[in-house]
Amino acid sequence: MAKRAASPAPAGGSDDRLIELTRRLAAVAAELGLSEIEVESAGTRLRVQRASAPAAPGAYAAPVTSAPVPAIEPAVVADVAAPTAITVEAPMVGTFYRASAPTADPFVREGDIVKEGQILCIIEAMKLMNEIESKAAGRVVKILVENGQPVEYGQPLFLLEPPR
Repeated sequence: MAKRAASPAPAGGSDDRLIELTRRLAAVAAELGLSEIEVESAGTRLRVQRASAPAAPGAYAAPVTSAPVPAIEPAVVADVAAPTAITVEAPMVGTFYRASAPTADPFVREGDIVKEGQILCIIEAMKLMNEIESKAAGRVVKILVENGQPVEYGQPLFLLEPPR
């Protein structure tokens, strides 16, 4: 099942190509034993995550048998961003904070207009607070990370719509 961010419907057979690409990525992830795979091309980002079955408490691993075990059906998440959207990514590993203090107002909210170089958030890494600045001017379309959540290098944090 594909899940889309709010954007205009693609023209032509783009939906069919997106579904086919999603199926291929799910097959590759299953074949290679990957839990997640992400691809970006021509402004379209597609991420596939395999769902994991929760283990029962106190359960032991089943003995290996010669019968094939059915693969876990992958849970598919497709993030389709507008081709003009600018993605602000995490420049480091750390903890994402939207404000300078727990009681302070966030640096930006969805819908805010930002300037190039404006502070968008803070990433705490090794007890240092690193201010993350906007790499372009525009409107904040989506904040992709929750306050206080860990982030990885290159993880998308914000989607910006450039000025017209």
